[in-house]
Amino acid sequence: MTSPASSSAATTSVHVSALDGLVNVNSLFTIAVFVGLSIATPGQHSLELRSSCDASADVAKKLLVFEVVSFSFFLFSSLVAQGLKLALNLLNSKDVDEIFRAHISIKVLRWGMMASAVGSVMGCLFLMLSMVNVIQIRLGLLSCGSESSAQAVATLLTLVSSALLVYISTAIYAFWH
Repeated sequence: MTSPASSSAATTSVHVSALDGLVNVNSLFTIAVFVGLSIATPGQHSLELRSSCDASADVAKKLLVFEVVSFSFFLFSSLVAQGLKLALNLLNSKDVDEIFRAHISIKVLRWGMMASAVGSVMGCLFLMLSMVNVIQIRLGLLSCGSESSAQAVATLLTLVSSALLVYISTAIYAFWH
């Protein structure tokens, strides 16, 4: 049988690991945001042969807005996760060997982790919207019937939406159990 102290230590260790993973993934997505920002140059021509398929300045503006909003959500999510990690580490016992044991309200921990997860999901949604604009800038506008753009956007929406559905389901399950 496990003692309450070792059960608490194992649970806290899992929370710290989950928060580490969330911060690491958010860092990768933040890099993607900055790559997208570097693409938003005025007057860029698409790879489509028709000039009518070139994206307007409005598409580039939307790209920038979506990138900034996405970055904001990822930063929010990472800061909440880092704050929870800091609380877990600071609330540990005075024994240095017990770095994974802390007494923190499970409600605070759950709601903080859920807020961080929501920030990541929103960041992903806005990153996906910005990627649609990157595709339109590079491959041609969806409105002009660019087949390459349509295929890329369909793949992006299908895969990201599926992954977000799994992530959201898992986060909700973990929150309630």
